[in-house]
Amino acid sequence: MTAASYAAVDWGTSSFRLWIVSESGAVLAERRSGEGMTTAAQTGFSKILESHLSAVSAPPHLPVIICGMAGARQGWVEAGYLDTPAPLTGIVKAAVTVTDANRDIRILPGLAQRDQDRPDVIRGEETQLLGAISQLGGGSHLVCMPGTHSKWVRVTGGIVDGFSTFMTGELFDVISKHSILSHAVADAGAFDATNVGFLSAVATAAKNPAMATNLLFTVRSGQLLHGLTAPAAKARLSGTMIGLEIAGALSTAKPGANVCLVASGPLAGLYQSALSALDLTPVTIDADDAVRHGLAAAAQAIWPA
Repeated sequence: MTAASYAAVDWGTSSFRLWIVSESGAVLAERRSGEGMTTAAQTGFSKILESHLSAVSAPPHLPVIICGMAGARQGWVEAGYLDTPAPLTGIVKAAVTVTDANRDIRILPGLAQRDQDRPDVIRGEETQLLGAISQLGGGSHLVCMPGTHSKWVRVTGGIVDGFSTFMTGELFDVISKHSILSHAVADAGAFDATNVGFLSAVATAAKNPAMATNLLFTVRSGQLLHGLTAPAAKARLSGTMIGLEIAGALSTAKPGANVCLVASGPLAGLYQSALSALDLTPVTIDADDAVRHGLAAAAQAIWPA
């Protein structure tokens, strides 16, 4: 591992990802586990990190750059928040040092929107954004980062103007498991992103967001009156939730802003189809690539060759 330059870590609530990176930017080794903040708070952040570094024979003094929940108040060392509007380069400058470690470890901060009526926070996605923005160029962008709590960020000329969090993934889980709609979607399984019912629900919800709770109930009534199958009901529920999210996000966007989707896996396909159904053509960037590039940009700024 003599060619290693630094280790990059994305530490989520329930996940841990580490990459050993060379001076040329090549990934020399990778580790993934379910040892997120929840586990690390009990086991110890340093213990988990060092076990993964040891597993890939990383040098004892290899520096480490970290983003995500390790910097939360309940994490390893609180990295705080950078207030918006904020330049993305400011994220790197506000990195905090883990002072009791035997190696140089820096944790990147999150972003905070302190508006009294629309307070909001980001932790982890700011590093994806840092990695993605280099591919987007100047101008005004509306960046979608879907997940349990989807983030839509407004960026102009490298400045984060503001952002909105949508609890789409969490609400889908709660509604599909703990509401009357659970009967309609029970044992539904997966559905394709090109599902006609899904796309129709996206378009209907985006056009009529004020009818949100009524549209949700049609998942149940559609089953009772029209024989809507469980997979079709799940597709309608998902399309409705995502359509409502997109409608909300677009309502805050600057006119003419370019839409960018930072996602990977099944969510990337769903959101690409949903945006296409609304005549939007986003630039799509893989989320894993974005976070690695963001961590790389931070590492290169902190430890220049």
